[in-house]
Amino acid sequence: MTADKTLSGWRVLVPRGGKWGDGVAASLRAHGAIPVIAPMINFAASDDEAGLARALRELQSGGFDWIVITSATTVDVLTSQNVRIPEGTKIAAVGETTGAALSLAGYRVDYVPEVDNSARGLVKEWPHGEISGRVLIPQSDIAEPTLVSGLTALGLNVQFVSAYRTVGVPVADHVRADVASGKIGAILVTSGSVARQIAAQLAPLPAATIVACIGPRTAYDARAAGLIVHVIAEYRSAESLVEALVDHAVNPDGARGA
Repeated sequence: MTADKTLSGWRVLVPRGGKWGDGVAASLRAHGAIPVIAPMINFAASDDEAGLARALRELQSGGFDWIVITSATTVDVLTSQNVRIPEGTKIAAVGETTGAALSLAGYRVDYVPEVDNSARGLVKEWPHGEISGRVLIPQSDIAEPTLVSGLTALGLNVQFVSAYRTVGVPVADHVRADVASGKIGAILVTSGSVARQIAAQLAPLPAATIVACIGPRTAYDARAAGLIVHVIAEYRSAESLVEALVDHAVNPDGARGA
């Protein structure tokens, strides 16, 4: 990525921490921005640990034809449980980022949607020759039923299990004050869960604050939460999200958005 100062002077709220937040912060700095990392969601153990354990035992015994992974957090759950996925069970990742997390953890990836890296895209692009068999979908406790209902409609026998809980994290008072005063010029929205936390903790946002979403589905969720969306990344990736914000800074009237 070529460094520039397009975002010089911009303070940008990054609502996730960890490696993802650090990576986005570095990208923003390369464009002259000042990242403000303030994680707004975190992940906790499933409230159905017994059900998760049963599903993972059945998975490892070859009881499922497919497992669908929708996030790096689910990959963390699998690795923490030392789950070995049988060769006869195919692994689908909802997008390239999740696929990369699987590969990094030592799991193979048999299928990733080519066009739309989302739950909706995975259902739409599901291989035509794979419309029977059992599918395990371990997700967040608040995951939307898009995958379960969509794959079930295709004829698959789908089992959902709560792999972890998504919980809100209160932002610091000074971050809330900076948002309210307009000192933070842009807020990155990385999921529907984050959008709902922004609406609950920070709304109403100043009219000049730019809301940038990591793809059309997240933009839909953000609007449903009552946020005005200004920028939509073309792809569900950190790079695309930062690129979309840079495009908006260069050309506010022509950047991708609502």
